[in-house]
Amino acid sequence: MAEINELLPILHHIRVKLYPNYLPTRGEYQALIRIACVLPNNEYIGKMNSELKLTEADALAGSICSEQSRKEGLQLISASDKGDIKTVETLLKKDVYIHTQDGEGRCALVAAAYKNSLEIADLLINAGADVNMKDNTLQSAYLISTSDGFTELLKKTLKAGADVHCTDSYNGTGLIRAADRGHVEVIRELLKTDIRVNHVNRLGWTALLEAIILGDGGKRHTEVVRLLVDSGADVNLPDKDGVTPLAHAKGRGFTDIVKILENAGAKR
Repeated sequence: MAEINELLPILHHIRVKLYPNYLPTRGEYQALIRIACVLPNNEYIGKMNSELKLTEADALAGSICSEQSRKEGLQLISASDKGDIKTVETLLKKDVYIHTQDGEGRCALVAAAYKNSLEIADLLINAGADVNMKDNTLQSAYLISTSDGFTELLKKTLKAGADVHCTDSYNGTGLIRAADRGHVEVIRELLKTDIRVNHVNRLGWTALLEAIILGDGGKRHTEVVRLLVDSGADVNLPDKDGVTPLAHAKGRGFTDIVKILENAGAKR
């Protein structure tokens, strides 16, 4: 039987054709190996033993999954984290599996997102990276862009199919995350989508409440409140303790926000 290193390019080629968007399981790789053995009139037959036994196929599949694919996938994550564009490009040309996750659950795109590495994010997204894939802390490239104020990255993830209804570990949407940090431009972009303006997170807060409770009442958070109210935020929806946005704003002395809320029909 051919050596593993000789078979890898062959199997990788078949794998990309049959499983373009995810890494096959050990059983699927086993099937790929056996397919390569029996396909008639193809370039693989000369490299592989057509009498390959099932146990040998399984052993080879295990070796590929545990060694080569994961090694290259981790290299891609590391390069994405370091902003090493050249290495990322080299690995992608080898059709490396782009959804490998490290010990922290990060895939390459999530690693790039944390650093706001737009060029690398472009390369990965164009190669089919899932913008909704999350790490162990439930952060995706899309969610990272909303909380960190990475507007350009947000636009790229939205274009690539970001799920605006996905939530973080607090059951908070991207809109809630952006509101409490006062990311005005991120809020503008999100409000162009069908994101739920009145979604309530695990703390019992909407985006409007977070902008008031966690905001500083300055220009950015005031503008966030205005944008949310103009987009249909419920100005009378209280937190889990029954305290309304208006009551919170008055309690914190946010006079400009109080005016916005009262003009929008806030009662108490």
